[in-house]
Amino acid sequence: MNRILVAISDGTRWKLLDKISEREICVCELPELVEVSQPAVSQHLKVLHGAGLVKVRCNGKNRLYSVTPKGKLVLKDVSRW
Repeated sequence: MNRILVAISDGTRWKLLDKISEREICVCELPELVEVSQPAVSQHLKVLHGAGLVKVRCNGKNRLYSVTPKGKLVLKDVSRW
């Protein structure tokens, strides 16, 4: 539970989770969508992945992120606050 709270407590990570919840998305698109650098996006995704909120799959050279069932539940629960 603590990992989830730490993961969603950062504004950039929350934006990333929200954007990824809309569709499976390539990591290469995320820096522009959340207006942070590619290295920063990678670090934030590492935290979200470690908390079990997002999953990644490789498609050739692309890394595609999507929200896990746990991530969807967290988004739903937090949106009711």
